[in-house]
Amino acid sequence: MRTSVSSPDGRRLAAAALLAALMSTPAFARTIAVAPQDNLQQVLRTARPGDVITLENGAVYSGNFVLPQIDGGGDPVVIRPARLDGLPRAGERVSPDHARLLPRLRSPNGAPALRTAPGASGWRVELLEMTIMPGGSGEIVALGDGSSSQRHASQVPHHLTIDRCYIHGEPGEPQKRCVALNSAHTTVTGSYIADCKAVGQDSQAIAGWNGPGPFTISNNYLAGAGENILFGGADPSIPDLVPSDISITGNLIEKPLAWRNSRWEVKNLLELKNARRVTISGNVIRHNWQAAQSGWSILLTVRNQDGRCPWCQVAQVTIERNRIEQIAAGISILGADDEHPSQRTTDIVIRHNLVRELDSRAWGGSGYFLLLLGGPLNVTVASNTIIQPHASGLVQVEGPPVRGFVFRGNLATHGEYGIIGTGRGPGRDTLDAYFPGARVEGNVIAGADGGRYPGGNAYPARDDFDRQFVDAAKGDYRLKATARWGGAAGQPPGADLSTIPEP
Repeated sequence: MRTSVSSPDGRRLAAAALLAALMSTPAFARTIAVAPQDNLQQVLRTARPGDVITLENGAVYSGNFVLPQIDGGGDPVVIRPARLDGLPRAGERVSPDHARLLPRLRSPNGAPALRTAPGASGWRVELLEMTIMPGGSGEIVALGDGSSSQRHASQVPHHLTIDRCYIHGEPGEPQKRCVALNSAHTTVTGSYIADCKAVGQDSQAIAGWNGPGPFTISNNYLAGAGENILFGGADPSIPDLVPSDISITGNLIEKPLAWRNSRWEVKNLLELKNARRVTISGNVIRHNWQAAQSGWSILLTVRNQDGRCPWCQVAQVTIERNRIEQIAAGISILGADDEHPSQRTTDIVIRHNLVRELDSRAWGGSGYFLLLLGGPLNVTVASNTIIQPHASGLVQVEGPPVRGFVFRGNLATHGEYGIIGTGRGPGRDTLDAYFPGARVEGNVIAGADGGRYPGGNAYPARDDFDRQFVDAAKGDYRLKATARWGGAAGQPPGADLSTIPEP
């Protein structure tokens, strides 16, 4: 192990005692090179703010490493490779192709390769590969503690960053979870998180339930069989905790097609069971089929999971400017837990998304874009382009009335039943019964019987609808300059495709 120390003013210090005293302050950051045979855990225990701990490229560090509390404040402790040549720069995304250049933290058992001590803060982990012995039933990386051991805010780790890391299970082997986020002020960015899958139980690329946030999940590749991303799903041990201020942006969230018809428990791509102030924006979200569940891709399913969280809620969620494609069904929203007391789901905005290849023949499921159960409040669906080659309908509703519903400026296909509620007919019959005071305006709904729907919308034949796009047959759903629909206030209906990410 090699350590170098630099003084800001470059002066030599005459007294060893004075040198030691000055080194105890954050101004004297160190670069500490750690070889595989060195005691990495001891280095972590003695790290100080601003230190940079370097690991040998391509070397394996076997153990269950713990990020401890560190005294002082200021700059984080950084753990990274010794050499950065050939590795992605800040703002880029790592891939498995970089694995030969990454130092590897490998758990030799079922415990995490990397976890935090209670109250740990100020750690930044860059450009590492992290994995675990095959068959693990826990997490590969555990930031915070999801158990009842973490029951006070003072115990929650915070100000943590995972940047451009390759975190994965082993091909063909079960692994329950890649990253557990039960922390605060945590960022996961530029990483490749994959191969978390299980038999007979849920598995996730990222999941959190006992940390307050904020969380930033950006520019990652995320593949998990049960749910790629999940917040909630277990009752928090910290009273009144709701994971909040969650930003999920610029990610590729998908299920590998090799998992289709496999033994893995496949459910959905993203689920919120207890979360507040969530932005899901600019992602590619794709590949979800009917398997262990009916194929809904994004679920806002408020759950007091174990009956000890009556404060659990899903509120203030914005889903915007995403490309959502090759799926069995779209977005399912539950207004209230139907098993235990919960808060009401409210203030959901779904806007400027491109939803394509929503196809019940290709992927199973119903092909509906939206399912509303249990009376959620204040749901706005605006300016989306929704293409369903084969679908039972567009919006399905059941349960108490949905108050504050807005469906405006969307380009969509009707399917067989369009907007329909249990025990009602399509169109106005359902809207009057289930959506009191709803605003349904400025939409283009192809294939609908206009006589059954409100005025202020267009109901073209499907062929005419397809002809208004630049090239619907090739998936180019930009409206032609000559398209017949101007939209409300002169704005064309459908998503602003210039803001939608490419696959």
